[in-house]
Amino acid sequence: MRSPALTLICDNIRDPGNLGTILRSAAGAGCCSVLLVKGCVDAWEPKVLRAGMGAHFRIPILSNLEWDLVPNYLPTESCIHVADSCHESPPEEASPAQAPRSGRTPKSASQTSQPPPSEGSQEEKEEEEANLLPIQPYYKPWMEASVAVVVGGETHGVSPEAKQLAQGRGGKQLAIPMVPGVESVNSAVAASVLLFEAKRQWLVKEGGASRLQLKQ
Repeated sequence: MRSPALTLICDNIRDPGNLGTILRSAAGAGCCSVLLVKGCVDAWEPKVLRAGMGAHFRIPILSNLEWDLVPNYLPTESCIHVADSCHESPPEEASPAQAPRSGRTPKSASQTSQPPPSEGSQEEKEEEEANLLPIQPYYKPWMEASVAVVVGGETHGVSPEAKQLAQGRGGKQLAIPMVPGVESVNSAVAASVLLFEAKRQWLVKEGGASRLQLKQ
């Protein structure tokens, strides 16, 4: 059975324990590599090594990458998705305006009818364009032969640069539904959920669903 090219991209993961746990999950899920962009904690820091439990020696780790160099380390056909969370279960596939997002509420009709500001900073425009990614529940099919998943840090989430990259590669925001009152999950938990969901979808797609059956 052939293995997929599953790559994990860590976006501003600063907590050593979280990064170590993420690397451990990436190794367990069969990722071909982990890319750490600038802003992430040093993967070889002692706390990261302890939390990784040997994952550092089972998977290639590329550190301190600029966003414009990230595509050089991905297959040209890779589709790039980003992790997201929302309060309630979103539709099967929704535009950003339709699906609930963590900590965000839809604009009212009066708000949308107002004319936009005449001028805005380039950074604001880029962020607005990046938020045009479609939103899809993580449990709906998205795994292909070559996929990269971006997971952001707890404080700021996924960066506009990550969303722009995903937009150029046909990506989506993979929503992990939350009950009301819970804003988000730990970045290590989000990474684990998405990576092992990718593995599950690949096994099903390749006719390996029987491997997922639990022994009685």
